Amino acid sequence: MLSAPFDTSIINATVGRYWRVSVVELTGSTQNDLVSLVRAGTASAGDVLVADYQSAGRGRLTRSFEAPPGSALLFSLYIKPKRNSRDWGCIPLIAGVSVAQILSNFSARLKWPNDVLVNEKKVAGLIAEVIEDGVVIGIGMNIGMRLDQLPVPTATSLLIEGARNVTRTEILVDFLNCFEEKFAAWDKGSDEFFDEYVDLSATIGRNVRVEYPDGKSEVDMAVSISRKGELVLASGVHVQAADIIHLR
Repeated sequence: MLSAPFDTSIINATVGRYWRVSVVELTGSTQNDLVSLVRAGTASAGDVLVADYQSAGRGRLTRSFEAPPGSALLFSLYIKPKRNSRDWGCIPLIAGVSVAQILSNFSARLKWPNDVLVNEKKVAGLIAEVIEDGVVIGIGMNIGMRLDQLPVPTATSLLIEGARNVTRTEILVDFLNCFEEKFAAWDKGSDEFFDEYVDLSATIGRNVRVEYPDGKSEVDMAVSISRKGELVLASGVHVQAADIIHLR
């Protein structure tokens, strides 16, 4: 069931009215494709692009992401927030909370900024790009990957964690409906999701090594998340973009 083809009839019947979901068998990257559509003026808020396989998937910081056909849930979605753009750094956190909550049966946790962990291993990741007056969010979840198919030893999949009677279609629908509710509340001014994020965080309260894009690094304790979605260290530093390594 984990690698069953997407069922567009179920998707269209069970997602909220905000979403319009398109499924393709093969593409280079759902993120690149949807970004291109936005820039061309042919995408609308609520468009979702799902691929059974992508040959040039993108992760954070220009990293590549690839999974065998049928083994992952790979999709991108386009939203146009009404809230002030200075707050848009929260959007990836809202998406992360949504992923973790629909995977609550696996005790999923959040590693700042954009990873979802099960048993301390990465089961999902996401990226978010501001394009024009909206945001394109790309999400990849390891669903049916076997141990020998994982990209790195620090990854896992729902199959490895014991999932059996669930489909990618069901997981996609659950995410879109969960995210829609949280995004709509946030867009109207609610910050309630912050408490949910903190409760699910595997980073807050831990000593971490912060590795910045310019090659610099520092070690400190992560103590909170700012209202702009930044990771706040015990020293008072607000981290906007970096890789975070959890230290024992």
